[in-house]
Amino acid sequence: MSTDQPAVGSIFDLYKIGAGPSSSHSIGTERAARRFLARQPTPPASVRVTLFGSLAATGRGHLTDQGIRRALDGIPVEIVWDTDAGNLKHPNTIRFDALGVGGRATNSWTVYSIGGGNLRDDSGPVGDDEPARYSHRTVTELLALCEAQGLSFWQLVEKTERAPWPRLETIWEAMEASVRRGLDSRENFLPGPLKLARKARTTLLRGRDLASPQRDLALLAAFALAVSEENAAGGTIVTAPSCGAAGVLPGMLYYYHTVKGLPRRDILEALATAGLFGSVIRANASISGAEVGCQGEVGSACSMAAAAGAQLLGGTLRQIEYAAEIGMEHHLGLTCDPIEGYVQIPCIERNMTACLRAAECAVFALLTDGRHLVSFDDVIDVMYRTGADLQSAYRETARGGLAELWRRRMSGQSKAGAATAAPAEHHSYCD
Repeated sequence: MSTDQPAVGSIFDLYKIGAGPSSSHSIGTERAARRFLARQPTPPASVRVTLFGSLAATGRGHLTDQGIRRALDGIPVEIVWDTDAGNLKHPNTIRFDALGVGGRATNSWTVYSIGGGNLRDDSGPVGDDEPARYSHRTVTELLALCEAQGLSFWQLVEKTERAPWPRLETIWEAMEASVRRGLDSRENFLPGPLKLARKARTTLLRGRDLASPQRDLALLAAFALAVSEENAAGGTIVTAPSCGAAGVLPGMLYYYHTVKGLPRRDILEALATAGLFGSVIRANASISGAEVGCQGEVGSACSMAAAAGAQLLGGTLRQIEYAAEIGMEHHLGLTCDPIEGYVQIPCIERNMTACLRAAECAVFALLTDGRHLVSFDDVIDVMYRTGADLQSAYRETARGGLAELWRRRMSGQSKAGAATAAPAEHHSYCD
């Protein structure tokens, strides 16, 4: 397991409000650029930014360069895309060089965008990350603590975090707003060369006319799609635990709040519990697709949403843990292979299916007494080891899987000419 943190950190390290489409490639890199500029005693004549590994491989589709230029506030920027992943301490590595008038480097900084918008350099965590607050590192230990003290998971969060409820209110309001914007959007297509059609609004409108349980599935799908499409369009979302997986948890919570009518306080408590499970994953493994594949992003989001759903259904501590375990276990090995580097295919529909799976995990866990053979912590350990074993082509480099399939298809089309191009519906909906 990862040993970067001595214990589980604050849930507010996990939930960050920012612009998509990627927490590591967009939010993290923009934060790094702002921090680098703030470190300079005087504004440099120009800045050279070298993006390594995954940041170079998929950064254009993730709008990495745009965020960096925005953060450097008009200073001339040279961006170098170095896709060589050899000997990197982290696949999302950035080097900033402040340049004088003659082009000579006056100051340099190497930093790593480790997922969820968080940063680390060779001295440790960077920025406004809150210190580790929880006394234990695993859910097994936290569960035992809650049982001994008669606490629920959300009460442990309340007891441990600094003024959590107003902050969770802000996070939930941002999540709600992202769902509503996605549902209300009249844009037919998402930005980028794929011309991928938005589906959230039509899914909502068609789903309302169905009878349950199909209606419930359609609404869950619409809510998750809405956030994911907003993220893909560069809209403001909440990392949960990342931008690429930002639709799963809000989709679940929005459903229980607006369709099932659960009060806002219940939603905030579920958000607290989900954040605790996500923080355990971050402390013991990774939430970065570039490091462990999409199992660390959508798999983690499904696990968090399953825990939240089980709590909202009235589950016990052990049933909540079981739901979270199922959510992650059945995403093990999930690759990160975005077509053209855009957080669209397979990312958007993957958020939708993970939201549906999370709802199923929560329901099933409550049909049991919560006892099971493989613990949540065991699965997180396996997830991290599996991610380390994944070939780099399947860890957000757009060199394998669906990305490679698409590249070969487009290459064949360019050679054969427009007459042999794939049908338009394949171009828009291939997943």
